[in-house]
Parts: sequence; C-alpha cells; structure tokens
Amino acid sequence: MNDSFAARWQALHLDRPCSAKLLAVSKGHPAASLRCVAKFGQRDFGESRLQEALAKQKELVDLKLRWHFIGRLQSNKVRPVVKAFDVIHSVDSLPLAERVSRIALEEARKPEVLLQVKLRPDPNKGGLSADELSAIWSDLQALPGLRISGLMTMAPLHMAVQQRKALFSDCRALADQLALAECSMGMSMDWQEAANAGSTWLRIGSALFGPRLVSTEAAN
Repeated sequence: MNDSFAARWQALHLDRPCSAKLLAVSKGHPAASLRCVAKFGQRDFGESRLQEALAKQKELVDLKLRWHFIGRLQSNKVRPVVKAFDVIHSVDSLPLAERVSRIALEEARKPEVLLQVKLRPDPNKGGLSADELSAIWSDLQALPGLRISGLMTMAPLHMAVQQRKALFSDCRALADQLALAECSMGMSMDWQEAANAGSTWLRIGSALFGPRLVSTEAAN
C-alpha cells in the first residue's frame, strides 16, 4: 500500500490550500492501513461506526492519534462517543448538544464540537437550518461541556458543481458570521470546491485510502 498511498497523499497535499486540514476518513479500512497512513504524518482520523472505531483505537493506541466522530450521533451512543473521540462533527440539535454537554461534564471531558447544518433541502441528511441555528445560538454557547469550534455540512448527492460551490460558500459565511474558525466540508469527490470556499477540514476517504476493504454494514 505504501507506494499507492504515497502518490495519493502527495497529490492531496500539493493541491489543497494550507488552510485546509486533511481528515483521513478511515471507516471501512483496517487498522494496518491507518498505521501505514500515520507513517506519513497523518494524525487526524474520522470514523462513523463506534465499535469499529473502538477496535482500531485499541490496536493503534501507541500512535497517539486524534479521533473525529463523523457519523450520525445517536442519543444512546453519546457517552461512549464522548469518551472515545476528541472531535464530534455531527451535533445537529439543541437537545443533542445538551446531552453531549451533560455527559462530557460527567466524564470530565470537553470535546470539540462542530454543528451539523443543512443549508439546502436534502431528505437524506439531518442538520440545522441557518434560521434554526440562529434561534438557539445563545443556548448552544452557554453549554459548559462543549467547545463549539465550527460547522459541518455535506452537499446533496448529484448536486451540480456550481451549486456545491455556492453551498460551501454559504456555510463558510455562516461560520464567519458566528465567529467560528472551522468548517468541515468537502469529501473525496468535491473537496476542491470546498477547499476553495474556505473549508478547514476536508473529509477524505477513498481518494486517500482507495476502495474500502472492510464492510461497514454492522451496527454501531
């Protein structure tokens, strides 16, 4: 894997602006592949399946990696996610944020949180609208167990390039309006548009690792 990964790694690092950090989306890839990637200096890894992530964390504990939870966060999984992950990209409601804050305090943790926003109609994805976020913003800021650092969004499937560019620009503008530094947006197929619009976290899976080698069909 070293030669093929080195070529993909080099291409991603040459093409992306220095302000856009690379989040290696490692779901569906074995721990050995993550270890290989880490040899090139990658420290931030994104997982969306709790049990899969916990197994990798145990196997890779010697590497001192930084783990990001990027999947849909279910209420009954908040505690183990808070305990195991440094950054959560998918808090999409005030009740969920309140639960994360309460559990984080109980666990003596204070995770970095990105709020998931949905700025275009998409029945397949959750997230706060700009108006919803504005209405609860003061309540979110008051939660003591969170460090809200930014916003996360995903473009609907089959969205045209110009529409994706506009969506990413709108997300960056909303983050700036709220004085939030981070924007988690852009994946393997659209990261260039997201980076040009001001993304600070590019969630790259297949463009970095290649095809998935492990099934992710099992439940969290």
